[in-house]
Amino acid sequence: MVCGGFACSKNALCALNVVYMLVGLLLIGVAAWARGLGLVSSIHIIGGVIAVGVFLLLIAVAGLVGAVNHHQVLLFFYMIILGLVFVFQFGISCSCLAINLSKQTDVINASWWVMSNKTRDELERSFDCCGLFNLTTLDQQDYAFCTAICKSRSPTCQMCGEKLLKHSDEALKILGGVGLFFSFTEILGVWLAMRFRNQKDPRANPSAFL
Repeated sequence: MVCGGFACSKNALCALNVVYMLVGLLLIGVAAWARGLGLVSSIHIIGGVIAVGVFLLLIAVAGLVGAVNHHQVLLFFYMIILGLVFVFQFGISCSCLAINLSKQTDVINASWWVMSNKTRDELERSFDCCGLFNLTTLDQQDYAFCTAICKSRSPTCQMCGEKLLKHSDEALKILGGVGLFFSFTEILGVWLAMRFRNQKDPRANPSAFL
C-alpha cells in the first residue's frame, strides 16, 4: 500500500504521538531538574514548561487512542487542543530563549531575599557556596553567616549567584531549544489527524463512514 493510504496515515499518527509522549516526559524531567535547583523554581516559565509537558503527555495518549480506534470525535478535539498547545508551547519556548543573563540575575536576586534563612543555608550547603552576588551590605552580612564547607577550606568561597546563574541559564536554553524544536512537529500532528480523520477505514462498514 502506498504511503498516504489509511494504514500509512494511522501508523504515522501513532508514531508521532509516541514521540509526543517522549517529548512530554523529557520536558517534565528537565524542568523538574531545574526546579530542584531551588531559586530557579521561582521562574514561572519553568512551571509553565512542566504544565506544557503534562498536557502534551495527556494529549498524546488521547491522540494515540483516537488513531488506533479511528475515533472521529476524539480526533477532532485532538486537532483543536494540539493546535492550542502549539501556540502556548511556542510562546513559552521563545520566552525561555529570550531571557538574558541580566533578567535572570534580577529574578535570582529578588528570589534570594524572599527565601527563609533556613532555605538559604540549605542552598549554600548544597551548592557549597556563600552569599549571592556581594553587591550590597545584606549580601556581605549573609556571606559572614554562611555555614558552607568551602568556608572552612578557604577564606573565600564562590558566590551562590554565580553557580545559580550558570545552572538557570543552562536549564532555560535546554527547555527553550527542546520545546521550540518539537513545537513545530505539532503542526504535523494536526495535519495528520485531519487527513486521517477524513480517510475511510477499508475494513469498516461503508454505511458507517461519516
